[in-house]
Amino acid sequence: MSSSTARGASPVASARFVGRIGHAASLLPASLITLGLVAAGRSDLARAWWARVDGQDPAAPSSVRRPGAGRLAAHALMSVPLGLLALVPVGVEILFVLRGVLYPVVDHGPYDHSWGGPSMAGAWAAHFLVGLALAVAGLGVLWLLDRLHFRLAGWTWGRRVGAAAVCALPVLCAAGVVLVIAWTHQL
Repeated sequence: MSSSTARGASPVASARFVGRIGHAASLLPASLITLGLVAAGRSDLARAWWARVDGQDPAAPSSVRRPGAGRLAAHALMSVPLGLLALVPVGVEILFVLRGVLYPVVDHGPYDHSWGGPSMAGAWAAHFLVGLALAVAGLGVLWLLDRLHFRLAGWTWGRRVGAAAVCALPVLCAAGVVLVIAWTHQL
């Protein structure tokens, strides 16, 4: 038994996890590019890209529905809110780097009223640990958003999509709006 298997995560599973997180983080630009490709009459490029992302074989025979331009555009429009929602955990990851890892560069002190203060080391440690916990949660949220997108994207390829996935989209978007409004008011 290899050491990576003993720990519970194979390199392939880790690479797939990172890929899924990257896919969720890039949903907004991918959706906008898809809309542009469909508008320019290049649905074939968008179809091939989404097929690879969704685990479909773009050259497969008729066993899988080959979505047309309208279905691809609808898929892209459905992906825009998920892409906007993904900006929240992406922002958390950026804040972790800026306010957790690089805290002494960003805040030069005095640290009397900072978390973990009054020393720079204590403030840095406190900001790093809180940021680390939020960064891990942000990665989990990105993974969950990718799984939701995968479920919703099934419609594009002719798979049945459950009501729970369809209902989750507006609920999550509303929760994201509330979170962003609350976050900006506390600044």
